[in-house]
Amino acid sequence: MEARQRIDELVGILNDANYRYYVLDDPIMLDFEYDRLLRELEELEAQFPELARADSPTMRVGGEVLSKFEKVSHTVPLMSLQDVFSLEELDEFITKIQDVHTDVSFTVEPKIDGLSVALEYENGVFVRGATRGDGNTGEDVTENLKTIHSIPMVIKDAPPRLIVRGEVYMPKKSFEKLNARQEEEGKPLFANPRNAAAGSLRQLDPKIAASRGLDILVFNVQLAEDVLFESHSQSLEYLQKLQFKVIDWRVLSDVEDINRQVLSINENRQELACDIDGAVIKVNDLKIREKLGTTAKFPKWAAAYKYPPEIKPTVVEDIIVQVGRTGVLTPKAVVRPVRLAGTTVTNATLHNQDFISERDIRIGDTVNIRKAGEIIPEILDVDLAKRPANAVPYVLPDRCPVCGAAAQRNADGAFTRCTGAECPAQLSRNIAHFVSRDAMDIEGLGSSIVEGLIEKGLIKSPADIYYLTLDEMKSLWQKGDLAAKKLLTAIENSKQQDVSRLIYALGIRQVGAKTGKVLATFFGSLDALMAATQEELTEVPDVGAVTAEFIANWFRQPQSQHMIDRLRQAGVNFQSKRVVSDNRFEGKTFVLTGALEKFTREEATEKIELFGGKAAGSVSKKTSFVVVGENAGSKERKARELGIPILSEDDFLNMIQ
Repeated sequence: MEARQRIDELVGILNDANYRYYVLDDPIMLDFEYDRLLRELEELEAQFPELARADSPTMRVGGEVLSKFEKVSHTVPLMSLQDVFSLEELDEFITKIQDVHTDVSFTVEPKIDGLSVALEYENGVFVRGATRGDGNTGEDVTENLKTIHSIPMVIKDAPPRLIVRGEVYMPKKSFEKLNARQEEEGKPLFANPRNAAAGSLRQLDPKIAASRGLDILVFNVQLAEDVLFESHSQSLEYLQKLQFKVIDWRVLSDVEDINRQVLSINENRQELACDIDGAVIKVNDLKIREKLGTTAKFPKWAAAYKYPPEIKPTVVEDIIVQVGRTGVLTPKAVVRPVRLAGTTVTNATLHNQDFISERDIRIGDTVNIRKAGEIIPEILDVDLAKRPANAVPYVLPDRCPVCGAAAQRNADGAFTRCTGAECPAQLSRNIAHFVSRDAMDIEGLGSSIVEGLIEKGLIKSPADIYYLTLDEMKSLWQKGDLAAKKLLTAIENSKQQDVSRLIYALGIRQVGAKTGKVLATFFGSLDALMAATQEELTEVPDVGAVTAEFIANWFRQPQSQHMIDRLRQAGVNFQSKRVVSDNRFEGKTFVLTGALEKFTREEATEKIELFGGKAAGSVSKKTSFVVVGENAGSKERKARELGIPILSEDDFLNMIQ
């Protein structure tokens, strides 16, 4: 069968590319080519779902949202290790074993600072993954582990049953990207990669886990049916042959050599892709391990040497405030340069006003600083004995340092935000939001073009999009004016969008696409919405007191009023086209699934909302109806299990006619 052959071929090519990229760090194709082949595979699997394979790379994007994590009893306990905190303690551990077993050797491995998991395979197929928990019982996080590209879904030449143990971690680069995204969105930063990895692996929505860039290093064979090993190092070599991403290790016998290797790992830790918090020393010979045995808590044949955190004093020379792309004001301490964990530190994050106030950090203070998770410089405390007499408490400004608009602290959080609708610091993000699919839906106006327009000074507000000329637009292309004309047409057409999209596009806090539709339906026009009092806004369904305050405050700002005037002069539609004929679906929740032929998902959702109903993405006991198209899949099955009415497209059409 041609489709089956092509699917098999694509799965083989893409899995090999994944292995080379994620395990061997040796990419064999460009991202563009990989994405093209993956898209072809997705289309084939959608057309022939019965041919989808368990090891298809499409399975790594994240499945349906879970309601909870099921408990898992570990077949082989995932034991913890005894800690040692000095070379003297480590030498004592080693010599105690050598006194009895003179020919013993040890493996020395980095101790990854992550989350320990067990991966289970049956006949070479990955069937389950669980967290360590208390060592005997963990949680089933299979769906989230499937999103980690370095975990093989299918293993060739595997034993009938295989259980391996590994450490899930967040690479330093992924951690930096995640915290940058958190900061842009005004969300709390993760303290360190370990916390971020643990939080990501325990997300009930696997798609969130898939977006976090997690990785794993496998370091032990828990169970390998019908396979015998003489040493730990032999088992690690076996795991490498099965194409697992395996921890680095050295086999050593001499105490001094082991000490040097432990210290070497610490000295070179900054070069590693992940955080470590120590080194693990294990007896290599498995028979000797068996003789040594275990205690109730940990094996007697292994120890973890824990590296002490490096903390140094420095002086806060200044506190500066940066404005993120979401308008969040983030304070940063400029500190006297100090060498810490292998790099020179010149500044430290202060997070928000609460962080500064709790530690009473002032300009001129002598502070103790460390790298949280070996990455982010963080102030631990203040040496009050060295505080200058003229040091005063620090308070974040009440005006944006970039545009001068009012800066307001969230009523429901610790962050302070700039309220300027045309703030230059937020311009790129504001325009990207304004032109997005659920907002003004200006196709072709991507991030690279937006950045180009901003760099040339052609746009300083989302409203400026509607004043661009053909010559200005052509300046971004070297391939003629066809693309420029096409984009200008898309911009012109967007003026006729319903005002519900414009309300969402304005970027008012807590006003999403759904709330934009509700406000448009309730008030009928942007002018009526602008004239509404805060009390009147709270009368709108789904609009609470906090959201009403955000809306009222936004329209009062001078920058907002300037942008609205510019949009009006450009001829952007301010009227609602959303007319509710009746509330026949009031209190009803619909789920759409499968390939619909008679209308798009967006069209069906709009009909549901116009009749007072809600459209949801997943099936639950609260679902009223499930509308199914071709290849509906798991949502239809779940609806049948819960006894929820299932509608065909014709059934749904009859309901809305």
